[in-house]
Amino acid sequence: MKARQKRLIFVGVAVVGVGIAASLALSALNSNIAYFFSPSQVHAGEHPTDAVFRVGGLVVEDTLKRQQDGLTVRFDVTDNARTVPVSYTGILPDLFGEGQGVVAKGRIGEDGVFYADQVLAKHDESYMPPEVEDTLQTAHAKGAVETAVQSMPAAGNTVTQ
Repeated sequence: MKARQKRLIFVGVAVVGVGIAASLALSALNSNIAYFFSPSQVHAGEHPTDAVFRVGGLVVEDTLKRQQDGLTVRFDVTDNARTVPVSYTGILPDLFGEGQGVVAKGRIGEDGVFYADQVLAKHDESYMPPEVEDTLQTAHAKGAVETAVQSMPAAGNTVTQ
């Protein structure tokens, strides 16, 4: 075998090895992806049913309930348009509270409750996760448009003065 052939075989094996390593790395990264969905998107069924995803918004006032085991907590998360019930077993972050921004990572159950494996709360008084802020602004704008459309008179029922 000539030196040129040996180099070509070495380059070919190296290219195949890099390709295998890249595909393994992408496969590992793909299994760890958790997309963000708003409560409105969860109600619309846009979330994955068999994968982990994140849901975020504001914790609804007077919905925080602790179970008797002391670690399980139930609360509702809203984007000011829709609400998703969340159940979490574990220790909540210190800054977690009603009326505060939160992002929960987990799966949706058959009963429509989001079972969180992880709960993240904002880290200071003025911070809100970008996904939550965008969701709240979108829901607020959508609600304002729907309210304006509902308050407009129907096409055949115009009011004249």
